Amino acid sequence: MQAEQLHEAIERRLALNGQRYTNARRQVVEAMATLGHPSTTPEIVARAGSIPQSSVYRTIALLIDAAVLVKVPGHDLHGRVELAEDLTGHHHHLVCSTCGAVNDIAVTARLEHALAEAAAAVAELGYDVTGHRFDLIGVCPNCRVEPQV
Repeated sequence: MQAEQLHEAIERRLALNGQRYTNARRQVVEAMATLGHPSTTPEIVARAGSIPQSSVYRTIALLIDAAVLVKVPGHDLHGRVELAEDLTGHHHHLVCSTCGAVNDIAVTARLEHALAEAAAAVAELGYDVTGHRFDLIGVCPNCRVEPQV
């Protein structure tokens, strides 16, 4: 989705919730878009410029309530958020078990087919499967220690 289309979609979504798309909210969304990965609040505060930290926290909570942002589980104590998939496209995550970094990965048609089959098998248990998340956990290149020769 192009940047202007993204902002228009978010403005409509907020309006449906009786909210305005203020300059501060737009700056938080732009920070999220430029970070390009599931981000912690301190990362968003650093990128959002002159917005006070307390405003960023309130804005994130409001954007989660409006389904503009979603929480992303990590492998550390830091909460992360990202723009909702219906705004950015379907993807999955690589999670570093050492530093907790979470990165987006695009998936192949083969993997999506396998996940659809798994969802169908779960549906046989009576669940109404409406979507899926797939996170791979490992050690990122920055944390991986190469053996000394």
